[in-house]
Amino acid sequence: MATPTFPLAPLLDQLKTAIRTARLRATQAANAELLGLYWHIGRLILGQQQVQGWGAKVIDQLSAELRREFPTMKGLSARNLKYMRRFAEAYPDAAFVQATLAQIPWYHHLTLLEKVADEATRLHYITATAQHGWSRNVLVHQIESGHHRRQGQAITNFAATLSPEQSELAQQTLKDPYLFDFLALTDKVLERDLQRGLLEQITRFLLELGSGFAYLGQQVPLVVGDQDFYLDLLFYHVRLRAYVVVELKITEFRPEYAGKLNFYLTAVDEQLRHPEDRPSIGLLLCKSKNRVVAEYALRDVHKPIGVAEYRLGESLPTTLQDVLPNLAELEQQLNAAVPPQQDEL
Repeated sequence: MATPTFPLAPLLDQLKTAIRTARLRATQAANAELLGLYWHIGRLILGQQQVQGWGAKVIDQLSAELRREFPTMKGLSARNLKYMRRFAEAYPDAAFVQATLAQIPWYHHLTLLEKVADEATRLHYITATAQHGWSRNVLVHQIESGHHRRQGQAITNFAATLSPEQSELAQQTLKDPYLFDFLALTDKVLERDLQRGLLEQITRFLLELGSGFAYLGQQVPLVVGDQDFYLDLLFYHVRLRAYVVVELKITEFRPEYAGKLNFYLTAVDEQLRHPEDRPSIGLLLCKSKNRVVAEYALRDVHKPIGVAEYRLGESLPTTLQDVLPNLAELEQQLNAAVPPQQDEL
């Protein structure tokens, strides 16, 4: 008798989701337990230091004794014990540690303690790391690029064109300025050069845009009234549940840019937007902008648009570019300088 077959895909999806959820909860619980232990150790050391006036040598002795007692346990070095004390000193509230700080791993906290002095700013990065799943290296990059100063700073008309809930999320999704320091382009760069450079570095470009952006295409064609139009870059944002049209400009912001992008958004909403999608959003990335001009230009625009600047990496001055050899010339000179190899004896 043949074994009956059943559609397994739905069941497998449910089982995978359940397993991933359980593993995530277990990891979060273990991280919370570890942070709680480290905080408690730090509080005990801090309290005794304040009462007894201990110096660094005592912590060295504590580390040696603890490692002798728990030889397989990691994290008991003198250096880590000092971090525990510093962690407990920075966050005296145990409930806050368990409810908020336990969202990210211990070594992320060490990075924040080393690189961010202000507690409110550290909290910004803790929340963002938990939300976006930043690795430690990504966290360092975001700190060094001033993420907390740039997030949500783009000029927009979202408050007037989106629902309050969508408006706040969309505002926090955009930055100003965007740092494309991985691109070193000359002053004579064309918009297609900028676009090409960003797409060649798409991973770093998406990292700078932020989590949630899914790249859909460049020079995406739209036909309106038998005329062809092309979107510079098209994305879909999974949390906003909306298309995002990005237009790149190598000049200062001009009011007519907003009108053109408004037209593009109308076309995207009519031709691409699914009934369950939310209104499409436009982002104008310009070399520079006058804030008042940008605010005036967006005031009576009915589609949600943001305006932000971008910064490029420094390239060689034009005077040096003229005198330095290009790659082909350099290769020719190096080949001429190396004598031909002779057969071995």
